[in-house]
Amino acid sequence: MITKKLIAPQSFSDVEISLPTSKSICNRALIINALCGGDFSCIENISSSDDTEVLFRALSEPCKDVVDIGAAGTAMRFLTAYFAQKKGSNVILTGSKRMKERPIATLVEALRELGADISYVEKDGFPPLRIVGKELKGGRIKLSANVSSQYISALMMIAPAMTNGLEILLEGEIISQPYIEMTQKIMEFFGAKVSFGDQELKILKSFYKPTLFSVEADWSAASYWYSILLVQKGGEFFLSGLEKESLQGDRAVCDIFAKLGVETQFVEQGARLFYSPKSIKMLEYNFVNQPDLAQTVVVACCLENIHFCFSGLQSLKIKETNRILALQNEMKKVGYVLEEPKEGMLCWNGKTCEAEQVPLIKTYSDHRMAMAFAPVAIKFPFIEVENPEVVTKSYPTFWSDLQKVGFYLE
Repeated sequence: MITKKLIAPQSFSDVEISLPTSKSICNRALIINALCGGDFSCIENISSSDDTEVLFRALSEPCKDVVDIGAAGTAMRFLTAYFAQKKGSNVILTGSKRMKERPIATLVEALRELGADISYVEKDGFPPLRIVGKELKGGRIKLSANVSSQYISALMMIAPAMTNGLEILLEGEIISQPYIEMTQKIMEFFGAKVSFGDQELKILKSFYKPTLFSVEADWSAASYWYSILLVQKGGEFFLSGLEKESLQGDRAVCDIFAKLGVETQFVEQGARLFYSPKSIKMLEYNFVNQPDLAQTVVVACCLENIHFCFSGLQSLKIKETNRILALQNEMKKVGYVLEEPKEGMLCWNGKTCEAEQVPLIKTYSDHRMAMAFAPVAIKFPFIEVENPEVVTKSYPTFWSDLQKVGFYLE
């Protein structure tokens, strides 16, 4: 087991942080670019995250019999749909042990309904999958909207190639809707015809056109700097590459932290963050559209003694780990007792317990657990983070960026 000791500085250096580019945007652009036969040089600022690298390899290398995407959930969902429509392909799509525990039946059944040839290699409803590519007929399907927006995005992106196009009737509460809207906008940028309204998506049969596309900086990565600044109660950070008018739903992080005590000033090259004290004792928020921000905000609120009741978290249990349970376990190590009053909720009413002297934070192979807990070092003399290398999944330079502002790591 590898651990990293993390010690926070007394004060921060005001430095510029070059954030990674958005893997969510990048992965969609790569899939669509592959569908239209474009040169990958058309995609500028390709993310260096693990998730994007495995997807890029799968799309750019000669077709293999077995494609192993490791722990990349986005790649699993997007490639399932991509290979299903790729005539002549015959692959087994597999991944890590955790990936084999993450359900994919909703997507597989939808693709089968559209004419796909997909079978389960091991356990029904879960990867690995054998996929034989063929032309898909398309048509009209119903899909549960409250499980994972990645299923919907995966189907959307291959829809223009279907014989009859595709209509998707979304049933139930739509979670992570900004990700669906992100997919729509990127598809339209490449020439697809998409309409979205009244729980229904319509994608006409059409042809993508190879187009120069630049990937913007990642708002999810920015969230950790908001949290650090809040807990430190001082200093400024400049985060380059952030766009005010962003495709990303996680841009909402600047609105959430404005309530907590961190303001954002946008300039041409990015955004400047600065501490601005607020008096807030309770925060209620529905994360249904920004589930990836939940861990960051949970940790920040506890450290700042801000009670909270968060909803819209139902998708957290099928991420890289069960993030609800992981948060409860690890926050208890630093003295906070979180409660799950019902499915999709997580609350803290101020209940505490005795903290460990030297908290060892487990990451559960989840990049966001490692980064969300970094601000804990500001409140403790030092903490240890287990398997810190998991950050490469989305933010490979996270630890070196922390060192730039004065954190000490060993």
